[in-house]
Amino acid sequence: MSRLATAADELNGDAIAQRLQPVPVGSGFRMAGYFIWDSSVIKVGDTYHLFSARWLKGHPFPDDYRRHSEIIRATSKNPLGPYVFQEVVLSKRGGTHWDSLMTRNPAIRKIGDTYVLFYVGSDTQHLEPGGKGLPLRRVGYATAKSVTGPWTQSEEPILQEDSTGPAVCVEDDSSIKMVFRTSSLQVKLATAPNFRGPYTVRNQNVWAADRLEDFDFFKAGGQYYVICEDNVGGITGHERWGALLTSRDGITNWNPMNRTAAYDHTIRFTDGTRLQSTRRERPEVFIEDGKMTVLFTEVYDGNDSWCQPVPLLPPLPTN
Repeated sequence: MSRLATAADELNGDAIAQRLQPVPVGSGFRMAGYFIWDSSVIKVGDTYHLFSARWLKGHPFPDDYRRHSEIIRATSKNPLGPYVFQEVVLSKRGGTHWDSLMTRNPAIRKIGDTYVLFYVGSDTQHLEPGGKGLPLRRVGYATAKSVTGPWTQSEEPILQEDSTGPAVCVEDDSSIKMVFRTSSLQVKLATAPNFRGPYTVRNQNVWAADRLEDFDFFKAGGQYYVICEDNVGGITGHERWGALLTSRDGITNWNPMNRTAAYDHTIRFTDGTRLQSTRRERPEVFIEDGKMTVLFTEVYDGNDSWCQPVPLLPPLPTN
């Protein structure tokens, strides 16, 4: 399954916001006793595999993820779910590994005949710049020939610098473009000839005007797009709503597509009820058969957090 949308009209007008539809009650993925965040989905055969980070409840959200997050896999025959937990995929490795302390931020891709799970790890040996004792987060990957594993983790992170929230666009030639952020929310972009690297930072500040995080990176109609969280509302005018940026070459000259929010904090259900979420973040656009069909976001309502997919109507025809 390619994450390249083929229709040039996919993102005309108000893009995603006008196409968001009500969702069935009980859809998505949640686990009793756990916070769920950072979901990424891939379809294999007739099954949708959702990779998420989870950590036990016990402290206010999201405090414990830095030391207790692990990556899990859940499945469904429907992209909207409900998803059923299958297994822990990557837990903390311990020892002196770069991901000894935690794993999170999964981004699952199939590149050639290999499943590549990009993710973030941290260890006790390196501290975040100015982080007052917080462990340094860095991006690495794990590989498998099957979506069910077994997974082989990279021995080193792909970037030695402070990096988290990887969003990966795989080109037709298997080269990589990856957006990530630092702990200070500086947004950077790196490229590599293949997923193993080497990775070179090509843009040190993708969008300097505002604070952005939680990216998804994809192509549609020959252009590159990043959907993300507008952290302080500098683009949309609303704190933590969704923003959409675009670039012709996928590296330079990124600009907001428009100032309309790609999504807000309201989830509408098919029974007519609504949820006004406390936080709605980590967007991922699911592309199937060249069409954008579902927007996955993570939702926190003040007590629980879960992954909530929302179906997208087909784009309106253009004149």
